[in-house]
Amino acid sequence: LLVASPFPVLAASSAAIRSFDDVAATAKDYSGQSLIKSEFGDANLKDANFKGADLRGAVFNGAALANANLQGVDFSDGIAYITDFSGANLSDAVLTSAMLLKSSFKGATVTGADFSFAVLDKAQVVKLCETASGVNSKTGVDTRESLGCR
Repeated sequence: LLVASPFPVLAASSAAIRSFDDVAATAKDYSGQSLIKSEFGDANLKDANFKGADLRGAVFNGAALANANLQGVDFSDGIAYITDFSGANLSDAVLTSAMLLKSSFKGATVTGADFSFAVLDKAQVVKLCETASGVNSKTGVDTRESLGCR
């Protein structure tokens, strides 16, 4: 049976996605860059500088971002599953609606970060609430409120 449709069929394309896998991610300075929907799967980005970068919809699954500078980034709708943010500077970052399950934030700075509607493991939220403070300069949201701290 052959069915004709008056609507064109469009194939999905990943051509708009920039991929930086564990081999390609050798640069350490991504500050101020537009990296919308970029993929950094399993990349070693320890000590990398993303300050002020546009990371909306970016993917960091399995990435190592220990001690990375993520100050002021927009990581809205991003995904960072099993990602190491230990010691990272996330101050004034926008992480709204980001998926951050199974990630580690040990020693991360989150002053002024906005985690509104982000998905994190409860244990990580409890740890982040121990040091969370400030208000995000872009969204005006209180960090503790965005994390649901008590």
